[in-house]
Amino acid sequence: MSTATVATYAHISKTLGVCGGKACIAGTRIRVMDIVTLLDRGLPPERMLKHYSSRPLTLAEVHSALAYYYDHRDEIEADLRSDENAKAEHETMRDPGSGPAR
Repeated sequence: MSTATVATYAHISKTLGVCGGKACIAGTRIRVMDIVTLLDRGLPPERMLKHYSSRPLTLAEVHSALAYYYDHRDEIEADLRSDENAKAEHETMRDPGSGPAR
């Protein structure tokens, strides 16, 4: 009988009620997908450390977020698409009181 190994990621947490339960750097509201977005913009991990004003990150936290992403690419890509869809929907919504006067 074999046992399945469950991977844990130092510095990464998923907590119901924190950032919608999405994977975050533990003790922060910085999501793994936020780190991936910085990577996509060409920022190397060493330059990500002081990108967030909430607190400086450690290189270990950034690399753990990237490791989580590479191991859970489908999950994080779905989170990124969902976030983009929510932003687009929010931008297209109009305040009911802002339409033309009748």
